[in-house]
Amino acid sequence: MFSILIPTLQNFNYLKLCIESLKKNSTFNNQIIVHVNENNDQTLDFLNEKKIEFTISSKNIGMPASLNTASSLANKKYVVISHDDFYFCPNWDDYLYKEIKSKDGLFLYTGLMIGPGQPLEVDYGSNYIEFNETKLLNEYNKLDFHNFTGSTKHPAILKRELWNAVGGWSEEFFPTGGDDTDFLVKLWNYGVRDFKGVHKSRVYHFGSITTRKKN
Repeated sequence: MFSILIPTLQNFNYLKLCIESLKKNSTFNNQIIVHVNENNDQTLDFLNEKKIEFTISSKNIGMPASLNTASSLANKKYVVISHDDFYFCPNWDDYLYKEIKSKDGLFLYTGLMIGPGQPLEVDYGSNYIEFNETKLLNEYNKLDFHNFTGSTKHPAILKRELWNAVGGWSEEFFPTGGDDTDFLVKLWNYGVRDFKGVHKSRVYHFGSITTRKKN
């Protein structure tokens, strides 16, 4: 159904939790594609064991180039832009699909980030060690919020043909910072006007874990 792009950089414990949540909590049999920066053997062993597709670079090429490189393996109709420090809540993909299945190609929809300092602010742990998965799963769908016009930026979904039409992510924003806003502007200039947040599609975001040093 979806091709999920996940850049990672020396962040094994969060990536492992992210992928496990996708395997456990997704409705569909989605394609997961990880870009591994800096040849982390532990990460590569895990991805091979779980039969997860990946691309790799010997150095940190940054978030934009990581997304573009990973997208070269995408083979589904829709592309999802993810971080490696997301925990995907149950049926996150079904909620998105119900919103997009009747749409034409010109849209960008996002799920809702929940967690400390996120649009829906809750605290089930500020790191993977303190993370209270059981409490989150018992409460995530009882937290009150709403759909909204605009974007919380990630996780974002769009048709793969639209991703290709605008040229993916702008790699001059290395290693990251401003690149997500730039992508929204690229979509706007292309003619996209349908930007929507789907609040029932939820991810727990540990926050700022994905941003890494510049080599």
